[in-house]
Amino acid sequence: MTTTTLTAPAPRVSTGTALTLWITVGVLSALGMTYGLAAMHGLGISDGTTAMTPATSVGVAALCYLAAAATRTRWVAWLGVPVFSGLAFAGLMVSLPWWTLLAIAGGVLLLIGVLTGAGRISTIQALAMLGYFGVAVAALYLSPRVGLTLAALSLAAHALWDVWHYRRDVVVIRSMAVFCIGLDLTMGGLCVALAVIG
Repeated sequence: MTTTTLTAPAPRVSTGTALTLWITVGVLSALGMTYGLAAMHGLGISDGTTAMTPATSVGVAALCYLAAAATRTRWVAWLGVPVFSGLAFAGLMVSLPWWTLLAIAGGVLLLIGVLTGAGRISTIQALAMLGYFGVAVAALYLSPRVGLTLAALSLAAHALWDVWHYRRDVVVIRSMAVFCIGLDLTMGGLCVALAVIG
């Protein structure tokens, strides 16, 4: 006589729980990045938060979407977070404006997308990057409070792009879209508040 041991299937995280977790990670990342970028300059959050903070975030986010589109691989968006964040910091060490490295990366990814047959979706993502990141870069050249507000609104508006992708379940995996919603709205809202009270 043989005995069979039955094991319960591994518990699955409910969709609502997963959404809450990814939004929470996005919110905490936004708070940490905003504080960290200010502290990097030896300043408090109210004095050290400039238009560069939300502009960097929206540039990295747009590149993550573009990388996933160009490679036709949705999880590549997550790989893009450390890669493009590192590229943004590397931009601080070159003689060109820091944002030019992100713009060049966008052009390279668009070319890759065209060459791999993903030209249409890559072009859409590149145009989104041009819109969101373009507004944020323009904000760098305005007065500090106005620039911070405009760059923050551009980042917060990117949450609409995240929602669109989440609802249609396209280009990036849903965890990335939800994470970005939390990050974009939190950092965008915090930066607008800092611009108003600063």
